[in-house]
Amino acid sequence: MIEPLNTLTWELDGWIIVAGVLCAVACALLGNFLVLRRMSLLGDAVTHAVLPGLAVAFFISDSRSSVPMFLGAVIVGVLTALFTEWIRRAGSVDEGASMGVVFTSLFALGLILVVQAADHVDLDPGCVLYGAIELTPLDRLDTVFGAIPRAVVVLAVVMLVNLAFLLLFYKELKVSSFDPGLSTTMGFSSTLIHYVLMVLVAVTAVASFESVGNILVVAMFVVPPAAAFLLTDRLGRMIAISTLLAIVSAVSGHLCAIAVPAGFGYRSTSTAGMMAVSAGVLLAAAALFGPRHGILVRLVRRRLLALRILCDDVCAYLFRLGERQTVDAAGAGELAANLLTGKLPLHLATTFLRIKGQVSRDGDSFRLTESGRSRAQQLVRSHRLWEQYLVERAGLDQERIHDKAERLEHFTDLELRSRLDDETDRPTLDPHGAEIPDEQVETGERGEELAETESQKRDDRAADDRMRSNE
Repeated sequence: MIEPLNTLTWELDGWIIVAGVLCAVACALLGNFLVLRRMSLLGDAVTHAVLPGLAVAFFISDSRSSVPMFLGAVIVGVLTALFTEWIRRAGSVDEGASMGVVFTSLFALGLILVVQAADHVDLDPGCVLYGAIELTPLDRLDTVFGAIPRAVVVLAVVMLVNLAFLLLFYKELKVSSFDPGLSTTMGFSSTLIHYVLMVLVAVTAVASFESVGNILVVAMFVVPPAAAFLLTDRLGRMIAISTLLAIVSAVSGHLCAIAVPAGFGYRSTSTAGMMAVSAGVLLAAAALFGPRHGILVRLVRRRLLALRILCDDVCAYLFRLGERQTVDAAGAGELAANLLTGKLPLHLATTFLRIKGQVSRDGDSFRLTESGRSRAQQLVRSHRLWEQYLVERAGLDQERIHDKAERLEHFTDLELRSRLDDETDRPTLDPHGAEIPDEQVETGERGEELAETESQKRDDRAADDRMRSNE
Protein backbone atom coordinates (compact mmCIF):
# COMPACT_ATOMS: atom_id res chain seq x y z
CA MET A 1 0.00 0.00 0.00
CA ILE A 2 1.05 3.58 -0.55
CA GLU A 3 2.07 5.40 2.60
CA PRO A 4 0.34 8.58 3.80
CA LEU A 5 1.42 11.86 2.23
CA ASN A 6 3.61 12.89 5.13
CA THR A 7 5.76 9.75 4.78
CA LEU A 8 6.62 9.94 1.07
CA THR A 9 9.79 8.08 0.19
CA TRP A 10 11.96 8.14 -2.91
CA GLU A 11 12.27 4.36 -3.03
CA LEU A 12 8.51 4.02 -3.46
CA ASP A 13 6.80 7.28 -4.35
CA GLY A 14 9.76 8.77 -6.22
CA TRP A 15 9.99 5.93 -8.72
CA ILE A 16 6.22 5.91 -9.18
CA ILE A 17 6.26 9.62 -10.03
CA VAL A 18 9.25 9.19 -12.36
CA ALA A 19 7.49 6.37 -14.22
CA GLY A 20 4.34 8.45 -14.52
CA VAL A 21 6.25 11.48 -15.78
CA LEU A 22 8.20 9.49 -18.37
CA CYS A 23 5.03 7.84 -19.64
CA ALA A 24 3.14 11.14 -19.75
CA VAL A 25 5.91 12.99 -21.61
CA ALA A 26 6.53 10.14 -24.08
CA CYS A 27 2.84 10.01 -24.95
CA ALA A 28 2.34 13.79 -25.03
CA LEU A 29 5.22 14.37 -27.45
CA LEU A 30 3.57 12.19 -30.10
CA GLY A 31 0.05 13.09 -29.02
CA ASN A 32 0.46 16.63 -30.33
CA PHE A 33 0.65 15.33 -33.89
CA LEU A 34 -2.16 12.84 -33.33
CA VAL A 35 -4.39 15.71 -32.21
CA LEU A 36 -3.40 17.81 -35.22
CA ARG A 37 -4.04 14.87 -37.56
CA ARG A 38 -7.36 14.05 -35.83
CA MET A 39 -6.15 10.59 -34.84
CA SER A 40 -6.25 11.04 -31.06
CA LEU A 41 -7.85 7.66 -30.34
CA LEU A 42 -5.17 5.66 -32.12
CA GLY A 43 -3.50 5.02 -28.76
CA ASP A 44 -6.72 3.54 -27.40
CA ALA A 45 -7.10 1.39 -30.50
CA VAL A 46 -3.55 0.06 -30.14
CA THR A 47 -3.96 -0.83 -26.47
CA HIS A 48 -7.06 -2.87 -27.23
CA ALA A 49 -5.77 -4.46 -30.41
CA VAL A 50 -2.54 -5.88 -28.95
CA LEU A 51 -4.40 -8.64 -27.11
CA PRO A 52 -3.94 -11.20 -29.93
CA GLY A 53 -0.23 -10.35 -29.96
CA LEU A 54 0.00 -11.30 -26.28
CA ALA A 55 -1.80 -14.57 -26.85
CA VAL A 56 0.22 -15.51 -29.95
CA ALA A 57 3.46 -14.64 -28.12
CA PHE A 58 2.46 -17.05 -25.36
CA PHE A 59 1.59 -19.84 -27.80
CA ILE A 60 4.94 -19.47 -29.59
CA SER A 61 7.21 -19.03 -26.56
CA ASP A 62 5.10 -21.05 -24.09
CA SER A 63 6.14 -18.42 -21.56
CA ARG A 64 4.76 -15.29 -19.95
CA SER A 65 8.11 -13.54 -19.77
CA SER A 66 8.19 -9.86 -20.63
CA VAL A 67 10.34 -9.97 -23.76
CA PRO A 68 8.15 -12.20 -25.98
CA MET A 69 4.99 -10.55 -24.66
CA PHE A 70 6.39 -7.12 -25.45
CA LEU A 71 7.51 -8.14 -28.94
CA GLY A 72 4.14 -9.72 -29.72
CA ALA A 73 2.29 -6.64 -28.52
CA VAL A 74 4.56 -4.28 -30.47
CA ILE A 75 4.16 -6.25 -33.71
CA VAL A 76 0.36 -6.25 -33.46
CA GLY A 77 0.39 -2.60 -32.40
CA VAL A 78 2.35 -1.65 -35.50
CA LEU A 79 0.02 -3.77 -37.66
CA THR A 80 -2.93 -1.95 -36.08
CA ALA A 81 -1.54 1.40 -37.20
CA LEU A 82 -0.75 0.05 -40.68
CA PHE A 83 -4.15 -1.64 -41.11
CA THR A 84 -5.91 1.52 -39.93
CA GLU A 85 -4.17 3.65 -42.54
CA TRP A 86 -4.64 1.01 -45.26
CA ILE A 87 -8.39 0.73 -44.65
CA ARG A 88 -8.71 4.52 -44.54
CA ARG A 89 -7.03 4.87 -47.92
CA ALA A 90 -8.48 1.79 -49.64
CA GLY A 91 -12.00 2.24 -48.33
CA SER A 92 -12.06 6.04 -48.48
CA VAL A 93 -13.37 6.26 -44.91
CA ASP A 94 -12.31 8.54 -42.07
CA GLU A 95 -9.79 7.60 -39.40
CA GLY A 96 -12.44 6.94 -36.76
CA ALA A 97 -14.23 4.31 -38.83
CA SER A 98 -11.01 2.56 -39.86
CA MET A 99 -9.80 2.48 -36.24
CA GLY A 100 -13.11 1.00 -35.13
CA VAL A 101 -12.94 -1.79 -37.69
CA VAL A 102 -9.33 -2.72 -36.89
CA PHE A 103 -9.19 -2.63 -33.13
CA THR A 104 -12.58 -4.27 -32.53
CA SER A 105 -11.69 -7.10 -34.91
CA LEU A 106 -8.26 -7.66 -33.37
CA PHE A 107 -9.61 -7.33 -29.84
CA ALA A 108 -12.26 -9.97 -30.55
CA LEU A 109 -9.61 -12.27 -32.06
CA GLY A 110 -7.47 -11.74 -28.98
CA LEU A 111 -10.31 -12.69 -26.65
CA ILE A 112 -10.80 -15.96 -28.55
CA LEU A 113 -7.11 -16.79 -28.31
CA VAL A 114 -6.97 -15.94 -24.61
CA VAL A 115 -9.95 -18.20 -23.93
CA GLN A 116 -8.14 -21.01 -25.73
CA ALA A 117 -5.05 -20.44 -23.61
CA ALA A 118 -6.96 -20.09 -20.34
CA ASP A 119 -7.23 -23.87 -19.89
CA HIS A 120 -3.45 -24.23 -19.92
CA VAL A 121 -2.15 -21.20 -18.04
CA ASP A 122 -3.26 -18.27 -15.97
CA LEU A 123 -2.95 -15.62 -18.71
CA ASP A 124 -4.63 -12.49 -17.41
CA PRO A 125 -4.73 -9.72 -19.99
CA GLY A 126 -6.08 -7.32 -17.40
CA CYS A 127 -2.71 -7.02 -15.70
CA VAL A 128 -1.24 -5.84 -19.01
CA LEU A 129 -4.13 -3.72 -20.26
CA TYR A 130 -4.71 -1.86 -16.99
CA GLY A 131 -1.24 -1.97 -15.44
CA ALA A 132 -0.20 -1.31 -11.87
CA ILE A 133 2.04 1.72 -11.59
CA GLU A 134 2.08 1.32 -7.80
CA LEU A 135 4.14 -1.86 -8.26
CA THR A 136 6.77 -0.14 -10.42
CA PRO A 137 9.50 -0.04 -7.72
CA LEU A 138 9.27 -3.80 -7.10
CA ASP A 139 10.65 -5.00 -10.48
CA ARG A 140 14.18 -3.61 -10.80
CA LEU A 141 17.13 -3.97 -13.12
CA ASP A 142 20.79 -3.67 -12.15
CA THR A 143 22.37 -0.86 -14.19
CA VAL A 144 25.51 1.23 -13.97
CA PHE A 145 23.41 3.76 -12.07
CA GLY A 146 22.24 1.17 -9.55
CA ALA A 147 18.99 -0.75 -9.22
CA ILE A 148 16.36 1.03 -11.34
CA PRO A 149 12.77 -0.15 -11.92
CA ARG A 150 12.44 -1.93 -15.26
CA ALA A 151 9.44 0.21 -16.24
CA VAL A 152 11.48 3.39 -15.70
CA VAL A 153 14.27 2.12 -17.94
CA VAL A 154 11.87 1.12 -20.72
CA LEU A 155 9.88 4.35 -20.52
CA ALA A 156 13.05 6.45 -20.45
CA VAL A 157 14.29 4.80 -23.64
CA VAL A 158 10.93 5.27 -25.36
CA MET A 159 10.74 8.91 -24.31
CA LEU A 160 14.26 9.64 -25.59
CA VAL A 161 13.48 7.93 -28.92
CA ASN A 162 10.30 10.00 -29.30
CA LEU A 163 12.14 13.19 -28.38
CA ALA A 164 14.94 12.46 -30.84
CA PHE A 165 12.41 11.73 -33.60
CA LEU A 166 10.63 15.01 -32.90
CA LEU A 167 13.84 17.06 -32.86
CA LEU A 168 15.28 15.47 -36.00
CA PHE A 169 12.08 15.60 -38.07
CA TYR A 170 10.27 18.59 -36.57
CA LYS A 171 9.98 20.43 -39.88
CA GLU A 172 8.77 17.33 -41.70
CA LEU A 173 6.23 16.53 -38.98
CA LYS A 174 4.98 20.10 -38.98
CA VAL A 175 4.54 20.38 -42.73
CA SER A 176 3.05 16.90 -43.22
CA SER A 177 0.56 17.46 -40.38
CA PHE A 178 -0.83 20.65 -41.89
CA ASP A 179 -0.26 20.14 -45.63
CA PRO A 180 0.80 16.65 -46.81
CA GLY A 181 0.83 17.78 -50.43
CA LEU A 182 3.32 20.54 -49.68
CA SER A 183 5.65 18.08 -47.94
CA THR A 184 5.80 15.97 -51.10
CA THR A 185 6.70 18.99 -53.22
CA MET A 186 9.45 19.85 -50.71
CA GLY A 187 11.17 16.53 -51.34
CA PHE A 188 10.17 14.24 -48.48
CA SER A 189 7.39 11.69 -48.20
CA SER A 190 4.54 12.60 -45.89
CA THR A 191 3.40 8.96 -46.05
CA LEU A 192 6.73 7.72 -44.69
CA ILE A 193 6.63 10.28 -41.87
CA HIS A 194 3.07 9.21 -41.10
CA TYR A 195 3.96 5.51 -40.87
CA VAL A 196 7.02 6.18 -38.70
CA LEU A 197 4.82 8.23 -36.39
CA MET A 198 2.26 5.42 -36.23
CA VAL A 199 4.97 2.87 -35.41
CA LEU A 200 6.30 5.04 -32.60
CA VAL A 201 2.76 5.49 -31.26
CA ALA A 202 2.31 1.73 -31.19
CA VAL A 203 5.66 1.14 -29.47
CA THR A 204 4.97 3.91 -26.94
CA ALA A 205 1.52 2.58 -26.14
CA VAL A 206 2.71 -0.99 -25.66
CA ALA A 207 5.74 0.04 -23.60
CA SER A 208 3.61 2.28 -21.40
CA PHE A 209 0.38 0.47 -20.66
CA GLU A 210 2.07 -2.66 -19.29
CA SER A 211 3.38 -0.58 -16.42
CA VAL A 212 1.07 2.38 -16.03
CA GLY A 213 -2.23 1.18 -17.48
CA ASN A 214 -4.38 1.69 -20.51
CA ILE A 215 -6.33 4.60 -18.98
CA LEU A 216 -3.23 6.69 -18.36
CA VAL A 217 -1.74 5.96 -21.79
CA VAL A 218 -4.88 7.03 -23.64
CA ALA A 219 -5.28 10.10 -21.42
CA MET A 220 -1.71 11.28 -21.97
CA PHE A 221 -1.91 10.78 -25.74
CA VAL A 222 -4.93 13.07 -25.91
CA VAL A 223 -5.49 15.31 -22.89
CA PRO A 224 -2.25 17.34 -22.49
CA PRO A 225 -1.97 18.04 -26.27
CA ALA A 226 -5.66 18.96 -26.43
CA ALA A 227 -5.27 21.33 -23.47
CA ALA A 228 -2.16 22.87 -25.06
CA PHE A 229 -4.06 23.26 -28.34
CA LEU A 230 -6.58 25.42 -26.47
CA LEU A 231 -3.83 27.60 -25.01
CA THR A 232 -1.76 28.42 -28.10
CA ASP A 233 -1.81 28.42 -31.88
CA ARG A 234 1.96 27.83 -32.27
CA LEU A 235 3.15 24.25 -32.67
CA GLY A 236 6.43 24.73 -30.79
CA ARG A 237 4.64 26.27 -27.83
CA MET A 238 1.97 23.60 -28.01
CA ILE A 239 4.57 20.85 -27.63
CA ALA A 240 6.26 22.65 -24.73
CA ILE A 241 2.98 23.36 -22.94
CA SER A 242 1.69 19.81 -23.43
CA THR A 243 4.94 18.44 -21.98
CA LEU A 244 4.63 20.71 -18.95
CA LEU A 245 0.98 19.76 -18.45
CA ALA A 246 1.87 16.07 -18.70
CA ILE A 247 4.52 16.45 -15.98
CA VAL A 248 2.15 18.40 -13.73
CA SER A 249 -0.57 15.78 -14.25
CA ALA A 250 1.74 12.92 -13.32
CA VAL A 251 3.15 14.58 -10.20
CA SER A 252 -0.12 16.01 -8.90
CA GLY A 253 -1.95 12.78 -9.76
CA HIS A 254 0.22 10.67 -7.47
CA LEU A 255 0.05 13.21 -4.66
CA CYS A 256 -3.73 13.48 -4.98
CA ALA A 257 -4.04 9.69 -5.07
CA ILE A 258 -2.52 9.67 -1.59
CA ALA A 259 -3.93 12.86 -0.08
CA VAL A 260 -7.50 13.06 -1.42
CA PRO A 261 -8.76 9.62 -0.21
CA ALA A 262 -7.28 10.33 3.23
CA GLY A 263 -9.89 13.03 3.68
CA PHE A 264 -12.60 10.39 3.30
CA GLY A 265 -11.02 7.85 5.59
CA TYR A 266 -9.22 5.77 2.94
CA ARG A 267 -5.48 5.26 2.50
CA SER A 268 -5.10 5.78 -1.25
CA THR A 269 -6.60 5.21 -4.66
CA SER A 270 -5.36 4.30 -8.15
CA THR A 271 -2.39 6.49 -9.03
CA ALA A 272 -2.80 6.01 -12.80
CA GLY A 273 -6.48 6.88 -12.59
CA MET A 274 -5.80 9.99 -10.51
CA MET A 275 -3.11 11.10 -12.98
CA ALA A 276 -5.68 10.87 -15.74
CA VAL A 277 -8.15 12.82 -13.58
CA SER A 278 -5.54 15.52 -12.95
CA ALA A 279 -4.96 15.81 -16.70
CA GLY A 280 -8.72 16.14 -17.19
CA VAL A 281 -8.88 18.92 -14.60
CA LEU A 282 -6.13 20.80 -16.44
CA LEU A 283 -8.00 20.33 -19.73
CA ALA A 284 -11.19 21.70 -18.15
CA ALA A 285 -9.26 24.71 -16.84
CA ALA A 286 -7.79 25.34 -20.30
CA ALA A 287 -11.22 25.02 -21.90
CA LEU A 288 -12.68 27.54 -19.45
CA PHE A 289 -9.86 30.05 -19.00
CA GLY A 290 -7.70 29.72 -22.14
CA PRO A 291 -6.54 33.18 -23.27
CA ARG A 292 -7.96 32.79 -26.79
CA HIS A 293 -10.32 29.83 -26.88
CA GLY A 294 -11.49 29.66 -23.25
CA ILE A 295 -15.27 29.51 -22.86
CA LEU A 296 -15.41 32.06 -20.04
CA VAL A 297 -12.83 34.30 -21.70
CA ARG A 298 -14.77 34.34 -24.97
CA LEU A 299 -17.98 35.03 -23.06
CA VAL A 300 -16.38 38.00 -21.29
CA ARG A 301 -14.95 39.27 -24.57
CA ARG A 302 -18.34 39.07 -26.26
CA ARG A 303 -19.96 40.94 -23.38
CA LEU A 304 -17.28 43.65 -23.46
CA LEU A 305 -17.59 43.93 -27.24
CA ALA A 306 -21.37 44.23 -26.95
CA LEU A 307 -20.93 46.95 -24.32
CA ARG A 308 -18.47 48.86 -26.52
CA ILE A 309 -20.80 48.66 -29.51
CA LEU A 310 -23.72 49.87 -27.37
CA CYS A 311 -21.59 52.81 -26.19
CA ASP A 312 -20.86 53.61 -29.84
CA ASP A 313 -24.55 53.44 -30.67
CA VAL A 314 -25.47 55.78 -27.81
CA CYS A 315 -22.93 58.37 -28.95
CA ALA A 316 -23.92 58.04 -32.61
CA TYR A 317 -27.65 58.36 -31.77
CA LEU A 318 -27.12 61.53 -29.75
CA PHE A 319 -24.95 62.96 -32.55
CA ARG A 320 -27.59 62.27 -35.21
CA LEU A 321 -30.23 63.67 -32.90
CA GLY A 322 -28.30 66.94 -32.78
CA GLU A 323 -28.10 66.97 -36.58
CA ARG A 324 -31.86 66.63 -36.99
CA GLN A 325 -33.06 69.05 -34.30
CA THR A 326 -31.87 71.68 -31.90
CA VAL A 327 -32.14 69.40 -28.86
CA ASP A 328 -29.20 66.98 -28.71
CA ALA A 329 -30.24 65.20 -25.51
CA ALA A 330 -32.32 62.05 -24.99
CA GLY A 331 -33.72 60.19 -22.01
CA ALA A 332 -33.01 56.62 -21.02
CA GLY A 333 -36.40 55.44 -22.28
CA GLU A 334 -35.90 57.00 -25.71
CA LEU A 335 -32.40 55.53 -26.00
CA ALA A 336 -33.55 52.05 -24.97
CA ALA A 337 -36.47 52.12 -27.42
CA ASN A 338 -34.48 53.34 -30.40
CA LEU A 339 -31.38 51.23 -29.75
CA LEU A 340 -33.41 48.09 -29.00
CA THR A 341 -31.67 47.38 -25.73
CA GLY A 342 -32.62 46.68 -22.15
CA LYS A 343 -32.40 48.95 -19.13
CA LEU A 344 -29.44 47.18 -17.53
CA PRO A 345 -27.17 47.16 -20.63
CA LEU A 346 -28.09 50.80 -21.29
CA HIS A 347 -27.32 51.71 -17.68
CA LEU A 348 -23.91 50.04 -17.93
CA ALA A 349 -23.17 51.79 -21.24
CA THR A 350 -24.15 55.27 -20.04
CA THR A 351 -22.27 54.76 -16.76
CA PHE A 352 -19.16 53.76 -18.69
CA LEU A 353 -19.50 56.78 -21.02
CA ARG A 354 -19.94 59.11 -18.05
CA ILE A 355 -16.82 57.69 -16.40
CA LYS A 356 -14.86 58.35 -19.63
CA GLY A 357 -16.29 61.88 -19.78
CA GLN A 358 -18.03 61.36 -23.12
CA VAL A 359 -21.62 61.74 -21.90
CA SER A 360 -23.09 64.06 -19.28
CA ARG A 361 -26.40 63.57 -17.49
CA ASP A 362 -28.95 66.25 -16.78
CA GLY A 363 -31.81 64.72 -14.85
CA ASP A 364 -33.05 61.82 -16.97
CA SER A 365 -31.45 63.12 -20.17
CA PHE A 366 -28.03 62.33 -21.58
CA ARG A 367 -25.95 64.72 -23.68
CA LEU A 368 -22.62 64.36 -25.49
CA THR A 369 -19.55 66.13 -24.19
CA GLU A 370 -16.82 67.40 -26.50
CA SER A 371 -14.96 64.09 -26.15
CA GLY A 372 -18.15 62.16 -26.82
CA ARG A 373 -18.96 64.32 -29.83
CA SER A 374 -15.54 63.55 -31.29
CA ARG A 375 -16.13 59.82 -30.83
CA ALA A 376 -19.61 60.06 -32.33
CA GLN A 377 -18.39 62.13 -35.27
CA GLN A 378 -15.82 59.45 -36.16
CA LEU A 379 -18.49 56.74 -35.98
CA VAL A 380 -20.95 58.62 -38.13
CA ARG A 381 -18.21 59.49 -40.62
CA SER A 382 -17.23 55.78 -40.78
CA HIS A 383 -20.86 54.77 -41.30
CA ARG A 384 -21.53 57.19 -44.13
CA LEU A 385 -18.21 56.50 -45.85
CA TRP A 386 -19.04 52.80 -45.82
CA GLU A 387 -22.47 53.53 -47.28
CA GLN A 388 -20.89 55.55 -50.07
CA TYR A 389 -18.32 52.81 -50.70
CA LEU A 390 -20.93 50.03 -50.78
CA VAL A 391 -23.02 51.92 -53.32
CA GLU A 392 -20.21 53.29 -55.46
CA ARG A 393 -17.72 50.39 -55.40
CA ALA A 394 -19.74 47.32 -54.41
CA GLY A 395 -22.80 48.26 -56.46
CA LEU A 396 -25.33 47.63 -53.67
CA ASP A 397 -28.77 49.17 -53.58
CA GLN A 398 -29.24 52.10 -51.19
CA GLU A 399 -31.92 50.20 -49.29
CA ARG A 400 -29.50 47.40 -48.38
CA ILE A 401 -26.46 49.30 -47.20
CA HIS A 402 -27.49 50.67 -43.79
CA ASP A 403 -27.26 47.42 -41.80
CA LYS A 404 -23.92 46.49 -43.38
CA ALA A 405 -22.44 49.92 -42.72
CA GLU A 406 -23.75 49.80 -39.14
CA ARG A 407 -21.79 46.61 -38.49
CA LEU A 408 -18.61 47.87 -40.14
CA GLU A 409 -18.53 51.30 -38.49
CA HIS A 410 -17.53 49.84 -35.10
CA PHE A 411 -14.30 48.35 -36.48
CA THR A 412 -13.13 51.21 -38.70
CA ASP A 413 -10.04 53.13 -37.61
CA LEU A 414 -8.53 56.35 -38.93
CA GLU A 415 -6.37 54.61 -41.52
CA LEU A 416 -9.32 52.68 -42.95
CA ARG A 417 -11.47 55.81 -43.02
CA SER A 418 -8.75 57.58 -44.98
CA ARG A 419 -8.66 54.73 -47.48
CA LEU A 420 -12.46 54.78 -47.81
CA ASP A 421 -12.31 58.53 -48.33
CA ASP A 422 -9.76 58.11 -51.11
CA GLU A 423 -11.57 55.19 -52.75
CA THR A 424 -14.82 57.19 -52.94
CA ASP A 425 -13.16 60.42 -54.20
CA ARG A 426 -13.61 62.23 -50.87
CA PRO A 427 -17.41 62.67 -50.92
CA THR A 428 -19.20 65.32 -48.85
CA LEU A 429 -22.59 63.56 -48.85
CA ASP A 430 -23.57 59.91 -48.39
CA PRO A 431 -25.99 58.12 -50.77
CA HIS A 432 -28.97 59.31 -48.68
CA GLY A 433 -27.92 62.96 -48.93
CA ALA A 434 -26.65 63.26 -45.36
CA GLU A 435 -23.48 65.27 -44.77
CA ILE A 436 -20.35 63.26 -44.05
CA PRO A 437 -18.61 64.84 -41.02
CA ASP A 438 -14.99 65.91 -41.20
CA GLU A 439 -12.32 63.77 -39.56
CA GLN A 440 -11.54 64.40 -35.89
CA VAL A 441 -7.88 63.82 -34.99
CA GLU A 442 -6.06 63.59 -31.70
CA THR A 443 -3.81 66.32 -30.33
CA GLY A 444 -0.04 66.23 -30.10
CA GLU A 445 2.71 65.78 -32.70
CA ARG A 446 0.90 62.86 -34.37
CA GLY A 447 -2.35 64.83 -34.26
CA GLU A 448 -0.77 67.85 -35.96
CA GLU A 449 0.53 65.61 -38.75
CA LEU A 450 -2.90 64.04 -39.26
CA ALA A 451 -4.57 67.44 -39.09
CA GLU A 452 -2.32 68.71 -41.88
CA THR A 453 -3.20 65.62 -43.94
CA GLU A 454 -6.92 66.14 -43.42
CA SER A 455 -6.60 69.85 -44.20
CA GLN A 456 -4.84 69.02 -47.46
CA LYS A 457 -7.61 66.53 -48.31
CA ARG A 458 -10.28 69.16 -47.67
CA ASP A 459 -8.44 71.62 -49.93
CA ASP A 460 -8.16 68.96 -52.65
CA ARG A 461 -11.84 68.17 -52.25
CA ALA A 462 -12.78 71.84 -52.67
CA ALA A 463 -10.56 72.12 -55.77
CA ASP A 464 -12.19 69.02 -57.29
CA ASP A 465 -15.64 70.47 -56.63
CA ARG A 466 -14.68 73.74 -58.39
CA MET A 467 -13.36 71.82 -61.39
CA ARG A 468 -16.57 69.81 -61.67
CA SER A 469 -18.69 73.00 -61.47
CA ASN A 470 -16.58 74.65 -64.21
CA GLU A 471 -17.02 71.61 -66.42
